[in-house]
Amino acid sequence: MNKKTKYLFLGLILFLTVFTVISEVSATCNIIVITDPTGQDPNGVAAGSMSFAKNMFQSSFLMSKDKQFAVLSGGEGNSSDRVQAIGQCVAALQNGASPSAAASVASSFNGIRLVVGGPNVGAAIGGSFDAYVVEEQDNGEITVTPYSSTSGGLAVLQEGHRGAIIHLRNSEGNPKMGTADSVRYQTAVNMGKMIRDGYPATRIVGEGMREVATDSGEQYGGGAVNLVSRVSTGDMFTPTEMNSTGYPMSENYTKSCPTCGWSVGFPEADNYQVCPVDGSQLKTTNACDALINAITVTSNTTSVSVYGSDRAGLADTTEAIVQASVTKYGYNPDQIAGSINKGIHNGLIMGVNYVEPKDISVKENSRAVGVYYEPLADGRTSPPWNLPVNSFVLTIIGTIQTAIGIILILLVIFRSRLIKNFQDRK
Repeated sequence: MNKKTKYLFLGLILFLTVFTVISEVSATCNIIVITDPTGQDPNGVAAGSMSFAKNMFQSSFLMSKDKQFAVLSGGEGNSSDRVQAIGQCVAALQNGASPSAAASVASSFNGIRLVVGGPNVGAAIGGSFDAYVVEEQDNGEITVTPYSSTSGGLAVLQEGHRGAIIHLRNSEGNPKMGTADSVRYQTAVNMGKMIRDGYPATRIVGEGMREVATDSGEQYGGGAVNLVSRVSTGDMFTPTEMNSTGYPMSENYTKSCPTCGWSVGFPEADNYQVCPVDGSQLKTTNACDALINAITVTSNTTSVSVYGSDRAGLADTTEAIVQASVTKYGYNPDQIAGSINKGIHNGLIMGVNYVEPKDISVKENSRAVGVYYEPLADGRTSPPWNLPVNSFVLTIIGTIQTAIGIILILLVIFRSRLIKNFQDRK
């Protein structure tokens, strides 16, 4: 393990420890899908997690961008065991272990589950689980096989084979308790059909999560990753506060304007029927569709990174505006800056100053855009007006207006006396 990897590993353990000391982090649905074992298809390997339980933070769906592997965690065991299992699993993968060897780490801990996989290496699930392995055989037949930790503690999707692994159990308190067995099977069958029909892994993961969320009630994100293109949903669906649930993946997520890129999330989106910027009809996007869109890479996909401010909603709004600008004008820093500044002027983006083209970093070859913001001081939400008038002139005008105002006040106060004096003179 080199020094960089060692530091990353230690940082990962610290991150996981902080969250698990505060409260439990457990996924009850884990899915990994491989539609292109060679890793050539940019959407050929994807994975995702969700649960009815609370605290679905990103530690339940880890991704290594360098090594291109995913580690999905879950189970009914305690937090300390889960941290140790994830740490040992990641260390094994960093040192070149196979998915089956890395997933088998979970068997050393009571009630812990690990799902591991990536392009070129296959996938495996180990520890405490009830799962189906969907696998395309050498003759092209798609098989759907049930596995349980009681039958060996490990199930494997072989390297070089297209297929999927889905684990599903019902959380305690879920009103749809008892549905997991049938939903697990039916979702596995439907994913097998989509693999057979040529759908990309990113789409299959999203559709599988939609079916699980709707039919089994294990619906809260969580999120998903695209292992080939190294894209994650990040904190799109994870809880915003400790001891709370993530976003319900069975519900609508946003309304957006297809013209200017303006968007608003639910439940606030219920207040809007048309775009407040240009009056266009808004498009409603379901949470699972938003997940699929976030991890599926196309020729039109642009990766947007925001720097300088972590203001809530800034990254999502900026991404929508940049995507719309790139679609309309291409990778032009001047046009992107203009689109962002229009959003700031219209109040769609708050808490940051106007940007200039030099604040926009464009890498067209990798379809990436970086936006560097300068936060406003003193808690301001919008920057000052950029008027084509010198501030000295405004000061003089203000002084004149003040003088006129004082005269008007005096006229009102001494109105009756002035009228009487005027009449006496006549």
